[in-house]
Amino acid sequence: MPVLKKTSLIALTRRRTPPARLGGVLLLGLLALLALLAGCNTLDEQQRRWIFQPGTRTWAGTAAADGMQDVWIDFPSTALQQPVRLHGLWLPQPAAGAPVLLYLHGARWDVRSSAHRMRRMHELGFAVLGIDYRGFGQSTSTLPSEAEAQEDARAAWGWLAAQRPQAARYLFGHSLGGAIAVQLAADVDDEAGLIVEGSFTSIADVFSTFKWGWLPVGPFITQRFDAASKIGRVGAPVLVVHGSEDSLISPALGRSLFDRAKEPKRFVLVEGGSHHNTNAVGQSQYRRALADLFGLAAANP
Repeated sequence: MPVLKKTSLIALTRRRTPPARLGGVLLLGLLALLALLAGCNTLDEQQRRWIFQPGTRTWAGTAAADGMQDVWIDFPSTALQQPVRLHGLWLPQPAAGAPVLLYLHGARWDVRSSAHRMRRMHELGFAVLGIDYRGFGQSTSTLPSEAEAQEDARAAWGWLAAQRPQAARYLFGHSLGGAIAVQLAADVDDEAGLIVEGSFTSIADVFSTFKWGWLPVGPFITQRFDAASKIGRVGAPVLVVHGSEDSLISPALGRSLFDRAKEPKRFVLVEGGSHHNTNAVGQSQYRRALADLFGLAAANP
């Protein structure tokens, strides 16, 4: 049986609207077909590379994190059977009783690229911790997996509890980080609220929105990030935010995730918001939603 060339698959997927930087996710299903044809036994590893796209890259520049405190979180990894060190950025609030927020970023870029989003959440009243999963930035250098990213998020959640034991703790996940945040919120019972922005129901559902989404690749997806089946277990209020012009993750997937959450919950569609600027464009909507759903007042109204 002839083996298809990966270059031809890339050319085919580029006819779809999402840009090439999502090539890993776009090609996930086509890779499954390619793996079957070629007898590839590293499908799981390739999915992890293409979904996470880990590294030390930042598009925000090295000065983006100026004024933020470096944090180091050390813990033994059950998944790796070895010690792991996570690097994070910490933005405390002057008020001791301020709510705290664990910020979980998406794929490809390290936590410095999320500094602008972290600062905006800080302006809305939160003390904010953003972490790099292993494989990103200055954290332990290894190829991450869904299970390992969940371990990392849980370790950061514990760090926040130790630093601010009396404070209300919230979870925030952007894009891929949204699925990680949903899983963590479903597993713990001490979160005050969950916020997801530009996120999705599952990797399989994301692929289904693309040009080649009709391919039956579901059984070959090992990194599933199935937030849809988990968000109903979240016991805290849920805020789902999506940009109307998000061309990477369809707003319909954000809405579908919201529909599966329990009350109380709120869905905010930010008109004109893209996958990357919704947090900025929708700042006033964030402010109202935080007050209405969580009873929080912004630090800088």
